[in-house]
Amino acid sequence: MVRVKAPALRAKNKDELVKQLEDLKTELSNLQVQKVTGGATNKLSKIKDVRKSIARCHTVLRANQRENLRKFYQKKKYMPLDLRPKKTRALRRALTKNEAGLKTKRQHKKNAHFSQRVYANKDKNQNKIKIGKKK
Repeated sequence: MVRVKAPALRAKNKDELVKQLEDLKTELSNLQVQKVTGGATNKLSKIKDVRKSIARCHTVLRANQRENLRKFYQKKKYMPLDLRPKKTRALRRALTKNEAGLKTKRQHKKNAHFSQRVYANKDKNQNKIKIGKKK
């Protein structure tokens, strides 16, 4: 069997991938038996390719499984930890935009009782009154 390419595996569905994986495993076991019995050297060098192909099949199967799980949990309230975005520890613990924008009761009272003052200035050049806010 020739080396398996990942894009070709991604095009296959789960049943085809599992079938290919079984074929590769049987081929690997045959090659290992030939190695023990003293087979040809060209067969022995094929063991590495078969092992790598098995790993590619496992990788594609796992990626498809994770993609389906992400779709399943997309609308849910909680998501498993391994499906959440990794980011950094600091970013995961940082306040969300909503939490950062919240104000305390004390701040609400301050804003209600001491709102920003509005003042008026006369513009010297155009003789118009500008209304602004004091900072």
